[in-house]
Amino acid sequence: MMAARPRRWLRAAAAAAAALLRIPGGCRGCHVGAAASLKREYDAVVIGAGHNGLVAAAYLQKGGLKTAVLERRHLVGGAAVTEEIIPGFRFSRASYLLSLLRPQIYSELELKAFPKYEAFMNRLVSAIDPLLDTCPLDVAGFSQGSLLQKLRALQGLRALIRAGFTLGKQLPQYYQVLTAPISKILDLWFESEPLKATLATDAVIGAMAGPHTPGSGYVLLHHVMGELEGRQGAWGYVAGGMGALSQALANTATALGAEIFTEKAVAQILLSSDGKAQGVCLQDGTEVKSRLVLSNASPQLTFLELTPQEQLPPEFVQRISQFDSRSPVTKINVAVDRLPDFRAAPNARDGCPLPHHQCSIHLNCEDIQLLHQAFEDACQGRPSSRPMIELCIPSALDPTLAPPGCHVVSLFTQYTPYTLAGGKQWDDREREDYADQVFDCVEAYAPGFKASVIGRDVLTPPDLEQIFGLPGGNIFHGAMSLDQLYFARPVPSYSSYRSPVEGLYLCGSGAHPGGGVMGASGRNAARMALEDFKKL
Repeated sequence: MMAARPRRWLRAAAAAAAALLRIPGGCRGCHVGAAASLKREYDAVVIGAGHNGLVAAAYLQKGGLKTAVLERRHLVGGAAVTEEIIPGFRFSRASYLLSLLRPQIYSELELKAFPKYEAFMNRLVSAIDPLLDTCPLDVAGFSQGSLLQKLRALQGLRALIRAGFTLGKQLPQYYQVLTAPISKILDLWFESEPLKATLATDAVIGAMAGPHTPGSGYVLLHHVMGELEGRQGAWGYVAGGMGALSQALANTATALGAEIFTEKAVAQILLSSDGKAQGVCLQDGTEVKSRLVLSNASPQLTFLELTPQEQLPPEFVQRISQFDSRSPVTKINVAVDRLPDFRAAPNARDGCPLPHHQCSIHLNCEDIQLLHQAFEDACQGRPSSRPMIELCIPSALDPTLAPPGCHVVSLFTQYTPYTLAGGKQWDDREREDYADQVFDCVEAYAPGFKASVIGRDVLTPPDLEQIFGLPGGNIFHGAMSLDQLYFARPVPSYSSYRSPVEGLYLCGSGAHPGGGVMGASGRNAARMALEDFKKL
């Protein structure tokens, strides 16, 4: 869409992305255990009630293991929560869209030029998608293990071989998509700068990378892998906000018999004299014994703070400490008293939402160079002067999120460095100055936006880290770069959810296949833990 002067571009996502998903059980209150109910021993303890932790707990309990989930915050969901931070307005405060949740989880846990380019990308998705639901190739087992371990490791290798056969003769072109800068890939397909820049945003979103960064093509692929109700590549809003999905997962886990406890921060993972996991110690000193511990926390928190360092190999500790978790993201949640009115697509006279209000709207993406310059600003320690903005208005489809006539607006922005130039830390003034800058940008596209604002919630990278436990503010628990994917996530030789400590598993986004509200890490880790538990 375009206005004659000045030229303004909006990106309205495909109609499929405008879906409003109603998750069975998502609106019911989550039943969490009271403090007196916490037992002193379980078969398995899950650290953190983020979506992966809840998925892992449901599978563990379904597999017959008495499971407890311990969450430090007052509510479940991790970054996928709905919070009323401004009276009357409910926000999906961090995660805000759904697409990547694995279809197996819906069924098993009973929940619910461009065409050619799309066909090309969809074929790559069909090849890689099965890898998300399988444990990566166990490199250590394949190279150093027993004959039985080597045979089991071959199962992961088979998945890679099948992916290669699916791609066939076009494998070299697909290899380029995974390794080249997204700008180079899009130049091969398109001439339109606004189209290339808009598509490129999916390759850099959430990543401390620019459109000219090698390997940025994979992040785009990661974001087009999802589906909703069988519709490939579709994204949608969850009725009641992302917290409704977390509530549904929690309800499923508790219905199966798992116990969930909030405001139970874990201080240390307990190890036996022979170095095996045997439970956790809470910050209040309470010890909870278990034979398995699954951590939905980040790799850095799990292994550098919760696990006794003397029990971990020095090389492993070094690699975890070097795990890249830089983030460029500042999320701004806004309460407004009217629907944004864009120059490129003026509002209807009756004030009702139009189709573009129901989709994702990308601002400051007229050309690739704008994105690159925004990235360069952050590399110099400065918030972008013209930040990349993805604007969503979930209340356009779900009016329960705001009072009548009002709306909630999600602004997912980048690039903002974790530490500002000269080693300066973010303070209230820096935070509000950046938000004002973002609002000025939105105002240029939608005059009257600033006057409509009732309140705002600004979350810089340090805020995302402190509130939601996202290391460096990284929404993926770590960069989705090729050196930190598949059998290198979080580190080589420990990508199968197991850790150097027997009985301790990583089930969060820092494990394969990475970030996004997909639940694959939780599901895969639980299956691995159940398999190991049977051998005990």
